Amino acid sequence: MSGLDLDPTQLDRYSRHIFLEGVGSEGQADLLDAEILVLGAGGLGSPVIQYLAAAGVGTIGIADDDVVERSNLQRQIIHGDDDIGRPKVESAAEYVNNLNPDVSVRKHEERVTPDNIEGLIDPYDFVVDGTDNFETRYVVNDACTLAGKPFSHGAIFRFEGQITTFTGNENAPCYRCIFPEAPPDGLVPNCATAGVLGVLPGTVGCIQATETVKAILGKGDLLEGRMIFYDALGMTFDTVEVKPKEDCPVCGDDPAIESIHDVEYSASCAIDAQNQELEVGASD
Repeated sequence: MSGLDLDPTQLDRYSRHIFLEGVGSEGQADLLDAEILVLGAGGLGSPVIQYLAAAGVGTIGIADDDVVERSNLQRQIIHGDDDIGRPKVESAAEYVNNLNPDVSVRKHEERVTPDNIEGLIDPYDFVVDGTDNFETRYVVNDACTLAGKPFSHGAIFRFEGQITTFTGNENAPCYRCIFPEAPPDGLVPNCATAGVLGVLPGTVGCIQATETVKAILGKGDLLEGRMIFYDALGMTFDTVEVKPKEDCPVCGDDPAIESIHDVEYSASCAIDAQNQELEVGASD
């Protein structure tokens, strides 16, 4: 689609983008042509899906095998009380369809695993990781890194969040450069037992959506080589430089992982890992 192909309704709907220097009708056309995969339709996926759909991202894939529970509604804003018991992909797709008829939703009602991740990410331009467990994060990282597929990482825990973008570019880090292996099982509680501030994933997810739109438009500086740590209580954003590691088991000089099938994705997801230097949290 070229910028000149926007119809009168689209010109009206996306007028604030079209008037915006650096986006314009051509940039909006790029958004409408984009295909983005969102992994997880929960706390982080909700604002990501909401804003990507509003922005006119033409195809949004949504992968989630869960159903809506009442306890989700405090933070998972694309679902409502009437959706309790429905698959999240169904509820999310209905939300998108009501918000913007320009957007096509591909529903992947399945859990992300080493067996399906490569097929899931292959058709898409960019991946947004809003998953809520370490095992899946390593599956996503390893598959995207090996495929050279850029993706946004976000995680939340109680009152804090973290966000970065892994571009897959040469001399750029991957998730294992920062966290070579997961913490011991049970060390970091999940949101069900530790709780989470309801508005927290909105902030983190909006940053992930912003990174996605920037990547589609080819504008600005992505969070490549940087991780933002957000403290909602202190209302602070700290940026930490993250560097690629020569001994990274996925993207290092002599990688131990050449296929996602080289790894047993359970417990620590370990491959000759060194000690972690940064704390990681759960997300949901």
